[in-house]
Amino acid sequence: MPTVTAYFDAILFDMDGTLVDSTDGVVGAWEMFAEKYPGLNVGEVLSSAHGVRTVENLRLHCGITDPDELEREATRFEEAIVSESKKNGRQGIVALPGVKEIMDNLAPYSKRPNPLWAICTSATRNYANAALKAAGVPVPEIFVASEDVEKGKPAPDPYLLGAKRCGVDPTRCLVVEDAPAGIRSGRAAGCKTLALVTSHSRQQLDEAKPDYVVSNLSKVTMKPMEKGVEVTINTD
Repeated sequence: MPTVTAYFDAILFDMDGTLVDSTDGVVGAWEMFAEKYPGLNVGEVLSSAHGVRTVENLRLHCGITDPDELEREATRFEEAIVSESKKNGRQGIVALPGVKEIMDNLAPYSKRPNPLWAICTSATRNYANAALKAAGVPVPEIFVASEDVEKGKPAPDPYLLGAKRCGVDPTRCLVVEDAPAGIRSGRAAGCKTLALVTSHSRQQLDEAKPDYVVSNLSKVTMKPMEKGVEVTINTD
């Protein structure tokens, strides 16, 4: 297993499937929405919806076109992820392997004027805050949510904004992602990309052409330096 060490000015993390596992809640939310939208195929939706903004998923899979209705239903959906995540014996929203150790190192370095990491998520700010709190993951000062960008992943906008708010060049950032749409977003922004095989197959991730691939963040260490982060990756 080859080991790679690289240095970056900032680390830009996705949230769902990268830092936290909200699978149980997402399944429960789609099952709940299928009651209102009878044509909804939950299995089909789950195979393609991850990493895409909720409003875009609801537009595509539920046929909602009215902007106000989209916002209302997106809020209801994301509230359902949290509420449904612990029903019927489900595990709730939890931190993924390796996240605690990385956050123990990086958490103190999330504030301006020189933040070393940020979260760039397709989720809304309200849901993301609730999910991170449930999983015990710190919320960084630099935080890009769905409502902060006009175009979500796979467009580069979320990661371009994350790099800008960190005050660094996107080409000096590492994007950490679990979804092909997110990897494509990071690549389009000019960042290096690290793919985690937590929610998609290795083949699906490889098609998005990430720079590095590991099973999860337990294969990665991140050490804050004077001006950036030293990242050691035990590649799969």
